[in-house]
Amino acid sequence: MKNIKKNIGLIIILSIFVGCSDVVEFDPHDEYVVTEEDYLQTESDYETMAVSCYTPMQWLNQMVVIGDIASDNAVTGGENASDAVSLQQVDDYTVLTNNSTTYDLYLSAYEGVNRANYLISYKDQNINGETIDFDRKEEMYGEVYFLRAYYYFNLVRMFGDVVLFTEKKLDLTDFGTYERSPKEDVYAQIETDLLSAISALPTSASQEGRVTIYAAQALLGKVYLYEEKFDEAATILENVVNGPFTLFETFDDIFLLSGENGSESVFEVQYSNGQPYYNWGGQTRGQGNYAVQQCGVRGFSGTEAMPYNAGWSTNLPTQDLASAYDDGDQRKDATVFDVAAYAEENPDLEVSFQVAPYKNTDLYNKKYLPRKGETSGQVELNYENNQRIIRYSDVLLMAAEANLRASSVNQAKAQTYLDLVRDRAFSDEDHRVTATLQNIWDERRLELAMEGDRFFDLVRTGQAATVLSGYNATTNGLFPIPQTEVDNFGLTQNEGY
Repeated sequence: MKNIKKNIGLIIILSIFVGCSDVVEFDPHDEYVVTEEDYLQTESDYETMAVSCYTPMQWLNQMVVIGDIASDNAVTGGENASDAVSLQQVDDYTVLTNNSTTYDLYLSAYEGVNRANYLISYKDQNINGETIDFDRKEEMYGEVYFLRAYYYFNLVRMFGDVVLFTEKKLDLTDFGTYERSPKEDVYAQIETDLLSAISALPTSASQEGRVTIYAAQALLGKVYLYEEKFDEAATILENVVNGPFTLFETFDDIFLLSGENGSESVFEVQYSNGQPYYNWGGQTRGQGNYAVQQCGVRGFSGTEAMPYNAGWSTNLPTQDLASAYDDGDQRKDATVFDVAAYAEENPDLEVSFQVAPYKNTDLYNKKYLPRKGETSGQVELNYENNQRIIRYSDVLLMAAEANLRASSVNQAKAQTYLDLVRDRAFSDEDHRVTATLQNIWDERRLELAMEGDRFFDLVRTGQAATVLSGYNATTNGLFPIPQTEVDNFGLTQNEGY
């Protein structure tokens, strides 16, 4: 991580000085304009650091990609078997311990943890022992507690038992001293952080993209589902169900730029293209959403009126997903994009495209299909499409499941919440189904397809082994601890790898 690398360099410099005959007094300001002693002196310093705690969320966009490619919703696609190898491994259930995508997600999440820990460690006093108070301080720290919980939640559902630390950022003295903590301990910390966040956060954000109490309650409800604490999940999710949210009438509108942070949005990761990014060496590290480029149709072009940009034909929806939608379900056309049908229906656009060379399904991810005018600079790296992490319909379906699985079953609530989702999908009340667990789980697939939840839902509900062809049950639905971490820090490896 960046801070660790800086410390390594500093120690090397200091060791050179110590080896000299004369003692050299080292002033950090000789190397850096700002040091820790200068920072966190003002409200602005704290707020700037809080924004930096949000940033690693942008780097986790491949979590969404993996969540569908690892399931029956999507395949990797691409140019050939050697294209996007790390994702091909996920698709084929042959993930190696040096998989570059899962390692990048591991590092990104821990960078978020490190940043949050750093700011939390100076909540009461800065490094100089001074107390810096300001009106928004408690609310701001509510955001930071949420963010640490979010990063740990992504870690625990991908890797299971993980290294848990909360008191500070890691430094050189910590190398090799940490072990993996049981996932139960990690979940307990996530709960603690989210409850702290809930006690401090407002009902509406002071700025688009900031966390609210409803986002924290919704994430806690989701965490409770993963822990099978259904009574607690039903209770906390009820707050969000009764919150200020409404479903969009037209499903397709949710994923337009005009639909971002809308009435259905509980929590989104914000992306922008205002500062064009060109760094192919860190393609997930910009402010733009790199995952959008992956979804595009290869060689896609047409007249100026054609609204879409070309892409790489990866993260392709399966025909199995498409066939799961009933006739009349507006979510199908908003989720799976049939490019051949589009070209035929729009002859005036003079559409041309290249069929996906590898693992072609004839379908593309409509929710995040790259559009003209939504990127800049190095266009593949700078799409401004927000990732919809928790939508109101997701909350309704989680609440429906929780009420069915609670110690005191509330069938009526579960039915009401499921009906709301299906009524929107079909624009009528004629397609309702009984609120059983399987129907709710199936509805989650249809509603949230290509949004990164499917694989993790199948694992947590015990369906992965029966639904997914080729799935390796010995892994328990977990990805490998990166081999570098195993080798350098003596961590144990997950089963099946």
